[in-house]
Amino acid sequence: MAHILVIDDDPSIRNILYDILREDGHEVSLAENGNRGIELINKIPFDLVITDLIMPEKEGVETIIEIRNSSPGLRIIAVSGGGRISSQDYLSLAEKLGADMTMSKPFTPGQIKSAVDELLKK
Repeated sequence: MAHILVIDDDPSIRNILYDILREDGHEVSLAENGNRGIELINKIPFDLVITDLIMPEKEGVETIIEIRNSSPGLRIIAVSGGGRISSQDYLSLAEKLGADMTMSKPFTPGQIKSAVDELLKK
């Protein structure tokens, strides 16, 4: 199966995604912010990244831009629950900057599994 990096500042979201993805047989690495995620991407080959958009230190939008510059073929799913503006605005921006797919929080395990399956088939 695939090696997937989950970048999210919320430990419960990281753990939920870890469990969902491991259940499907994927290898999963976790990062608590964009800086740590980029460090891991520079060391380990990943097939897919799932990143939150609103995080301390390096937000998901910055992370997506950096991934696109260094690893243009790496698939990205951007997730957001919103912030000062609606999650849809953040997700729309993420898509314009290179996310392959976007998803609003909360999401179901089935939605995550379907999104991952779809992107890994490409």
